[in-house]
Amino acid sequence: MDNPGHKHRPVSSRNIGISILLNVGITVAEAIGGMVSGSMALISDAAHNLSDVLSLVIAYLANRLSRRTATEKETFGFRRSEILAAFINSATLIIIAVIIVVEAVQRFVNPVSVSADWIIGLASASIIVNAVSAYFVRKDAGDNLNIKSVYIHLFSDLMSSFAVLAGGFAIRFFGWSRVDAILSFLIAFYLFYVTWRIFRSSFRIIMQFTPEDINIGTLACDIEAIPGVKNIHHVHVWQINEHDRMFEAHIDISEDIQISSFEEILENIRQVLRENGIDHSTIQPEFSVDDSKKRIH
Repeated sequence: MDNPGHKHRPVSSRNIGISILLNVGITVAEAIGGMVSGSMALISDAAHNLSDVLSLVIAYLANRLSRRTATEKETFGFRRSEILAAFINSATLIIIAVIIVVEAVQRFVNPVSVSADWIIGLASASIIVNAVSAYFVRKDAGDNLNIKSVYIHLFSDLMSSFAVLAGGFAIRFFGWSRVDAILSFLIAFYLFYVTWRIFRSSFRIIMQFTPEDINIGTLACDIEAIPGVKNIHHVHVWQINEHDRMFEAHIDISEDIQISSFEEILENIRQVLRENGIDHSTIQPEFSVDDSKKRIH
């Protein structure tokens, strides 16, 4: 039930699994290195990588759940699990961005002397791990909001590691301890900027808001222009995930007709819906029913 012309393929669980293992390793290494060297930058980067691990685990579980078939108790299956994962991951990223800003301000005001060699070595390793992890998941990030949020997690940590590396060199060769705070603030701003769209989109789907490219007024007018349709009311349009759109409405029929005749009207209605990327619809036909005729009820 994709939008017209849009095809999406299964996400590779193997690639997500490899990324999880890589990020667990670098998280442990940076945490130990941060404690040994006294570098809050490394400990902060380790925390960011830990958030990658959590986001990857959530993405992996959500991806597995989304493949389950529907049952009598779960009639839509677990298709919304990936959207829920995208919402959790994007919300986590926004919180992390705020924490980074707070830490950056504190370190700018009160710079701390640390071992630059540890920072340079482990930041370099983190760059390699995050780059490889991002490479493994990038192919699935194009048409999957859940994996896209994970990809942004990894890419933002890659940028964060570059900032930590640059800060290490600045401290090592120039003694510029405040450069780490400045770069961290810029990374936090970028992180918030790229994450907000995913957070907003996943929130809208979870709340069952009307897809942004759907104008219910225009859609209703197109349906009411179909011969035999008198009125459309009690309209609901929402999404289960990025690809599956649902539509339900009550349709007043202008004449008391047979079911076979209504099927012709129904096919015309479905054609209008398909043109708007809606392939799943529930239509309740009515004739002389005394109920509210409000379009949105």
